[in-house]
Amino acid sequence: MPPGQSKVELYAALRRDAREGMSNRALERKYRVGWRTVQKALSSAWPQPREPYASRRSKLDPFKPVIDQMLLADGGRE
Repeated sequence: MPPGQSKVELYAALRRDAREGMSNRALERKYRVGWRTVQKALSSAWPQPREPYASRRSKLDPFKPVIDQMLLADGGRE
């Protein structure tokens, strides 16, 4: 996808060139996208929204109780 081009514009360009008779492989090469992107563009005018990532636990989660105890035991000493 060229810089500054939105996915909607890319999909429109792919569909336009496909209507003019360009092969899927030629579309892949011209726009430097994979075959899945070409298939998605030809099947739908609008790109699918991104799926949000599942939230991950922090690596510190197992140690938080110990850290809290250490901070309480310290009592704000400097």
